[in-house]
Amino acid sequence: MCTAHNHEGQPAPAVDPPQARRPARLGSLPAPGGRVADLTHRFRAGFPVARFEPPRREAAADFARDGSQNQRWTFCEHSGTHVDAPAHFYPELADASQLPPAALVVPVVVIDVAERAAGDPDTLLELADLRRHESRHGEIPAGAGVFMHSGWDVRAADPAAFAGVDADGAAHSPGCAPDAVDWLVSERDVACIGVDTLSIDAGIDTSYPVHRRLLGASRYAIECLAGVGALPATGATAVVGVVPWENGSGGPCRVLASW
Repeated sequence: MCTAHNHEGQPAPAVDPPQARRPARLGSLPAPGGRVADLTHRFRAGFPVARFEPPRREAAADFARDGSQNQRWTFCEHSGTHVDAPAHFYPELADASQLPPAALVVPVVVIDVAERAAGDPDTLLELADLRRHESRHGEIPAGAGVFMHSGWDVRAADPAAFAGVDADGAAHSPGCAPDAVDWLVSERDVACIGVDTLSIDAGIDTSYPVHRRLLGASRYAIECLAGVGALPATGATAVVGVVPWENGSGGPCRVLASW
């Protein structure tokens, strides 16, 4: 997500933001010959965004005229498949260029809430979902990326459907429960949380409690993932290819998973 206003005067974060944290553990890359999935939406003009102008592009050089092609893009950092760095809500914490490399190569844990999301657009990834996952697949490893699969990525061609806008103009889309995020940070020391929706917070919640907890704890988020449902529940490793944007509150990225 991207917000045009600053956050002065907002409530204090639920987690006191530390100035630094130890780097997440480096995920072990699968052997060659395994599968690779691209979890990235194609970055395009008009891609759905939250509360700001969608990406725009124009020709900067034309092959017929200039002998080469080049495009000029205009977009906010939180466009397309993108990272939210801690500096998005806490300027004193790490920006996109300061994320530890080891935290950008992560073992992936997939939590599937797609069946619930199909019937309830306000559904949340709950602590009970995490405990259920661990009962079946073992403990979530330290330094992991926990990715929510809600099936919402298939709506990305339609901005209103992706935001889940109702007849009154309110947004409805799945997100994460604050207590689940607190637990992932304090009990499992995750590196990041990824979602296939516009925001790690539920669309209907504009106070952003999950952003405040996760980013305030010096972790990062990935929003607008694609194809998470193709991954195994455990065993994949993702590389989060975020550009080290100068002073970046986040930025578009490419996320590749292999297993």
